[in-house]
Amino acid sequence: MVADSTLYLMAELILHTGTNLGNKLANLAKANFLISSKIGPIKKRSSIYITEPWGVKEQSDFLNQALLVETSLEPRAVLKEVHYIEKCLGRIRGIKWQSRLIDIDLMFYDQEVIEEEGLNLPHKHLHERNFVLIPLNEIIPTFNHPVFNKSISNLLLACKDEGLVKKSTNFA
Repeated sequence: MVADSTLYLMAELILHTGTNLGNKLANLAKANFLISSKIGPIKKRSSIYITEPWGVKEQSDFLNQALLVETSLEPRAVLKEVHYIEKCLGRIRGIKWQSRLIDIDLMFYDQEVIEEEGLNLPHKHLHERNFVLIPLNEIIPTFNHPVFNKSISNLLLACKDEGLVKKSTNFA
């Protein structure tokens, strides 16, 4: 284990994964395997979605998925494990919003609100992105955002992002 071994009571962690390089389906499968072995069991997973790139448009479409994970790790330890998993899968950090083999973002950790350098929970941009909200809406539609005090389904209704997000029938 990379992170400290401080154990917390079990928490519900919501992660969002994405990839647009290499064998995208295999990248998500490897990430899911490592998440379940390093962070905790995956209790729910959304369908896989094909999504247009956000931020930098001149790149391949992404595959994205939302995961509900049960964990005993505290949020900072989860972040360390996520960075370790990304590195194991070949992620090279560089230009923001660039193509990547794998991206794993922390969306929520129970109802905690954390604003620290390198760790913001809930994720500070999730309400602006359909490619995040649509998979989240599939697995936690009634989950209440602790800052905006709105459900995921209501955040999705209010989202102005018009990027294409399509449920993949090939990877169900």
